[in-house]
Amino acid sequence: MKWHRRLDAWVRSHPGRVDAIVAITAFVIFAAAPLLLGVGVSVLTGSRTSNLAKEASALFVGAALAWALSERRTHPRRALWVSVASCLVQVVVPGEPIPMNLFVPVLLYSITAYGARVDARWALAFSAIGSVLATLKFTGLTFAHDLPTYVAVLIFHVLICTVAWVAGDLTRTRRLALEAVADRARRLEQEQEQERALAAADERRRIAREMHDVVAHSLSVIIAQADGARYAAAADPEVAPRTLGTIAQTGREALREMRSLLGVLRADEDEAAPKAPAPDLARIPELVENTRRAGLSVSLTHRGEPLRPLPAGAGLTAFRAAQEALTNVLKHAGPHAAATLDLTWTSRGLTLSVTDTGRGATASDGLGRGQQGMRERAALYGGSATFGPRGGGGYAVTVFLPYQEI
Repeated sequence: MKWHRRLDAWVRSHPGRVDAIVAITAFVIFAAAPLLLGVGVSVLTGSRTSNLAKEASALFVGAALAWALSERRTHPRRALWVSVASCLVQVVVPGEPIPMNLFVPVLLYSITAYGARVDARWALAFSAIGSVLATLKFTGLTFAHDLPTYVAVLIFHVLICTVAWVAGDLTRTRRLALEAVADRARRLEQEQEQERALAAADERRRIAREMHDVVAHSLSVIIAQADGARYAAAADPEVAPRTLGTIAQTGREALREMRSLLGVLRADEDEAAPKAPAPDLARIPELVENTRRAGLSVSLTHRGEPLRPLPAGAGLTAFRAAQEALTNVLKHAGPHAAATLDLTWTSRGLTLSVTDTGRGATASDGLGRGQQGMRERAALYGGSATFGPRGGGGYAVTVFLPYQEI
């Protein structure tokens, strides 16, 4: 970084120190040095005429204005009242203008730029009053004596104060606009971080639902097939090869779906990994057939015709709901249970229901995460999911998905 850039950065980050240095330098050059120089010249020339009140007031006013300069940005209200008090003392006590009066427009600018709006208005009012009083005292003129000259001097003072106030007000407006832009950018960055966190949480929940559906269904089919083959193999040895074939097919399908799901997480590592298409309504008959091979009696019925196709995500939701419901029947409905999967198309959308003749109230997965996942999936597309035991025995799962995607 260049030296001037380092200096600029330091000046911007330490406004109080910079103003203090400027105030001390201004006091030494414009207040203390002229006073000491005047005293020294008077002593050397022998024309010393003592006027302690005048010199003390000049030194006091110079010190007060220097103090106001040091706090013009850090404490603009205090700087306003200190400068007003010092100028009032200068008007009341006999004396002449001092070089430190040159910094009054600077104070007016700084108080307007960095102070509150009410401070800026007070500064403008005091500057107008001060212009009148300073012109009356330091020009020695009155309204009755040389009025045009008085008016010209007064206009000059007012013009300087007005320019300083307008410049300060423009600086204040620009500063507030930049602060608003910076605050908006900071809030947008925070909102983006929150949105990324929410998106990551949603993606984790989605992956958890998919993993639960794939693993729970596949393992339930595999376990049911293995248990059935173990007991039936003794009476019919040909059952074992068929069962092993079903187990192998189910395992391959589950592995393919898991690879497709996890491939999203490691796409940068293996872009060529095979990805299976997402299941939809067209694969429900295949799901029913696989469930039948697992040993569950399942019937599939269709009612009505779709007015228009469901969104792809809603089709996946319907498939996963049927898969979860049939898996729960396999796991919890008990032996000799039968299930019915009904797809009903209405003018509003699709109603998918799975009913069974099993144990009813116990027909649920242990933690209820599968049913919770069904509710979440259906809610994403404006639908709903209900579960509960049937009055005549068994358990019912009903999922409704509207046509429109919400």
